[in-house]
Amino acid sequence: MNRRFCLTLDLKDDPTLIADYKRHHEKIWPEITRSIRDSGIMDMEIYLLGTRMFMVLEVNQNFSFEAKAAADRLSPKVQQWEDLMWRFQQPLPQAAQGEKWMLMERIFKLKS
Repeated sequence: MNRRFCLTLDLKDDPTLIADYKRHHEKIWPEITRSIRDSGIMDMEIYLLGTRMFMVLEVNQNFSFEAKAAADRLSPKVQQWEDLMWRFQQPLPQAAQGEKWMLMERIFKLKS
């Protein structure tokens, strides 16, 4: 059974940087898509309003944030991508040192 996670992060409040960030996401490096899929992420969407981003992850039963982070640390290409993206991103006020995307708490779900 797939699971869903929602995360959030801010971009720097600079229209030029935001436009560049969006351009980078029009054609993500193949190594990045491969690392995403290999980690057990089945689908990923990122939404933007102003500077606030919202990411939705659909993951399989094998996915873990810890395993994904460990694999990312071992990949020079993923590290290069993360360094590039950090030029555009900024941590949320409540983020710990070095924390980027933060897991959101679901507070409501409409039952069918």
